[in-house]
Amino acid sequence: MSYRGFKRLLGETGLERKCRYLLGAGVILLMSVSFVVYARQTEELAYDQLQNTGQTLAPTVVARHHTKAEFRDTLDRYQRMAEDELPPQLKSYKYKLSSINPTDNVELQPTSDELPILQNFQLDPTKTEYSITVPAERVYVYYAPVRAGRQCVECHRSEKSVPKPVANLKEGDILGMVSVRMSTELIETGFHQNRALLIAFAIGTTVLILAGSYLIIRYVIVKPVKHLKDVSEAIASGELNVRSEIQTGDEFEDLSIAFNRMLRNLTSMQDRNRGLISDLDRKVDELARVNMALYESNRLKGDFLSTMSHELRTPLNSIIGFSEVLLNAGNLSDKQHRYAGNIMTSGQQLLALINDVLDLAKAESGKMRFHPETVHAAELCEQLLALHKPAAEKKNVELRLSVPPDLPAVRQDVGKLRQILANLISNAIKFTPEGGRVTLAASVVGGELVLTVEDTGVGIADEEQDSVFDKFRQSANPLTREQGGTGLGLSIVKELTKLLGGDVTLKSELGRGSTFTVRVTTDLKEEPLLAFDLPGEGR
Repeated sequence: MSYRGFKRLLGETGLERKCRYLLGAGVILLMSVSFVVYARQTEELAYDQLQNTGQTLAPTVVARHHTKAEFRDTLDRYQRMAEDELPPQLKSYKYKLSSINPTDNVELQPTSDELPILQNFQLDPTKTEYSITVPAERVYVYYAPVRAGRQCVECHRSEKSVPKPVANLKEGDILGMVSVRMSTELIETGFHQNRALLIAFAIGTTVLILAGSYLIIRYVIVKPVKHLKDVSEAIASGELNVRSEIQTGDEFEDLSIAFNRMLRNLTSMQDRNRGLISDLDRKVDELARVNMALYESNRLKGDFLSTMSHELRTPLNSIIGFSEVLLNAGNLSDKQHRYAGNIMTSGQQLLALINDVLDLAKAESGKMRFHPETVHAAELCEQLLALHKPAAEKKNVELRLSVPPDLPAVRQDVGKLRQILANLISNAIKFTPEGGRVTLAASVVGGELVLTVEDTGVGIADEEQDSVFDKFRQSANPLTREQGGTGLGLSIVKELTKLLGGDVTLKSELGRGSTFTVRVTTDLKEEPLLAFDLPGEGR
């Protein structure tokens, strides 16, 4: 039986009951086996005693048969005296001598039951005895062959042999058989008494062992375990001032000491954790106050940007408008015309800077409005390259487009994508020297639209690649510094890409160009605007 089956047999029970069941079953099994073996050994010894008695009486029977009649009474008297010394179960026996030779003496004639045994002795010269128990008659019968010796051969060949001479008799031949029939009634009665006594002793011993084991299990094993269980339940309910008190001088006491040591450590750790929690609460409060201050600062920044966008754009639009009027006037000198052009260029640059700052603020706040629509990336890329072609031709930079003919349409914000690609392409043209090349590629991989802008420009050093997307940050390369700029273009690209559900990565090698890869989802979900719209949203 497996452990699981034995567990199902016992059921869900306590340790004490399991120990009693297991120990009781083991004791009963061992006692039963030992007493059964002892009883069998005792019975075998009793029957061996019967066999020894038969072996002792067989020569006596033969000797009595050869004794003269006048001496038989004396022999019988001495035999009866010897029988008085025998145990009671051996006094009740009968013996008989059977002859194999034809005879007129009825007493020497073998019975039908004895003939097969006598023939078996005759066929097997090595066989010296045979015994059988007859339970129905409650008797034990011992058989021994009478084989001819040297004197027997000489005596039985003579004419005076009684009952008749035996011709051709050889030494070792069978002359007859002795049978001793002994009653087993007294032995069986002793067996029953012995079994009853053994069973009584087994039951008494088992009861005493179970009682002793019950006391040992209950007070030596189960009681300390229950005490530890009660202490554990008290600790689980929050009573950390309880302690285990076991003084048994054994492993349970060691376990109790270790348990109390663990409890002390737990209490000290709890006190330390309370202090840490208190410090953490205090720091959380401080962070909450700082967060509120930052939130307020962010709100003020939004208000400032909202106000400044209006306040700065109004005069800038006027400046740019009047500068255009001056440029179109025909009465200006060349020097005045150049000054008017500088005014309009500076105004346009300042307006672009303000627009970049506003776009970055809206992107960081996560409140920029989405306008998802079906976008054909191939057409968008062609339009952007056509838009930047004059600037590229001015620097003698080659523009290339790599778009597969079967590129599927995607659902995205075309305005945000155009702004992302415009910043990347303008940066690539700006930082690519004359005779260089800028390549724009588009593809759909899985559920993402992948846009790549690769140039053969000055490149970016490895230690500066992680910071190129920071606000107002430019590379330390002198060739980059010569191009100027505010350092907001890549920051706006990064924030817009995050809002469109994607990311932007950079792979660059100093002096060998850069590759910007933008990955956005092909199915942009429209999200509601949760905050105010900054002015100029519709530009």
